[in-house]
Amino acid sequence: MIEVGKDNFEQEVKQHQGIVMVDFWGESCGRCMELMPDVVALSEKYGDKVKFTKLNIAGNRRVAMGQGVMGLPSMVFYKDGEKQEHLSGEELDAQQIEDAIKQYV
Repeated sequence: MIEVGKDNFEQEVKQHQGIVMVDFWGESCGRCMELMPDVVALSEKYGDKVKFTKLNIAGNRRVAMGQGVMGLPSMVFYKDGEKQEHLSGEELDAQQIEDAIKQYV
């Protein structure tokens, strides 16, 4: 997974041709930390079809807010730089994330 932030978000996500998933997370978000191993496993399973990135909101709040991310965890899907789908909330689980990925592959 590629770490993105204010310095490379535009290049890695908005200018990418194809599907990009951004995992918006924070160290104080317990659910984010629980999901992380599942997200890494999904990146290994689908990494040849989807570009997986993650953005720690620490130091990147403006980027997150600019993308409409107001709560964590949030998984946001982009196609050719355009926001397509935003999954968020404490109830978010690995199966929901995988189901969303399958729509794009």
